[in-house]
Amino acid sequence: MRSKITVVGAGFVGSTLVQRLAERDYADIVTYDIVPNMPQGKALDILEAGPVLGYDSLVTGTNDYSDTANSDIVVVTSGFPRKPGMTRDDLVKKNQEIVAQVTEQVVKHSPNCIMIMVTNHLDATAQLALHVSKLPAERVIGIAGVLDTSRFRTFIAQEVNASVRDVQAYVLGGHGDTMVPLARMCTVAGVPISQLMSAERIEQIVQRTRDGGAEIIKLLGTGSAYFAPSASVLQMVDSILLDKKMIMPCAVYLQGEYGIHDLFVGVPVKLGAKGLEQIIEIELDQNERALLQKSADAVKELVGVMGI
Repeated sequence: MRSKITVVGAGFVGSTLVQRLAERDYADIVTYDIVPNMPQGKALDILEAGPVLGYDSLVTGTNDYSDTANSDIVVVTSGFPRKPGMTRDDLVKKNQEIVAQVTEQVVKHSPNCIMIMVTNHLDATAQLALHVSKLPAERVIGIAGVLDTSRFRTFIAQEVNASVRDVQAYVLGGHGDTMVPLARMCTVAGVPISQLMSAERIEQIVQRTRDGGAEIIKLLGTGSAYFAPSASVLQMVDSILLDKKMIMPCAVYLQGEYGIHDLFVGVPVKLGAKGLEQIIEIELDQNERALLQKSADAVKELVGVMGI
């Protein structure tokens, strides 16, 4: 029997993700949205690309949560988009009600699913989903650092004129202005970036990474990023569905790791068939630990605003 994946929200991130998943040809996909006929139209369009690209994934669009029943993985992308001049923090209250309603319906129809949260503010909405769903913590995971690390790696590769495949990096902390790109641990084919560029240039790239989402929003004028976010979710789904045991930075519920308690924060984790299978604790210096705690405090403040 083929695996089943539901993507809630058929906007730019959701529909692009559905296309990427269909092309993987390892699962059937349901795309849900509240807008009548829109997910059905996008699903049919993606389905009709199958004969050309050679995939047999069944893609279904729906406005009825019952069609999402018994999903193995549910990705939540629905919510208000971030607009120019709006911080991620501004989105929390706007998206709280949506995420709570979506989570209730998702768990009602797929009680054994693994939830991947994309809706911003990511760390806070992941915490909300865990609170509402009552799922085990290892089955609620946020995209967070996968996307931020991809941006960090892109900028470094461009700077040193190297393949992105040779760049290894981590971005920890909340998915927002307080994220913590770990420049000290970043390498290009094993060579520390401190040997390849100046400290001043490294700091500029770190700041550009923190501003990565806002940079794209400013360029687009309306809307926000969706190609890189959907690709980042795809990597997470690959690791879970195919039990790859890949290690990547994701927002997960920490219970003492890194000195952080009962809070979703981005850290390196191992993803497999059970969802979160291991939290990787890497050794941070005093400054990095302080920055991570500052980021965690920012997430905690948002969770407090949501009243959970």
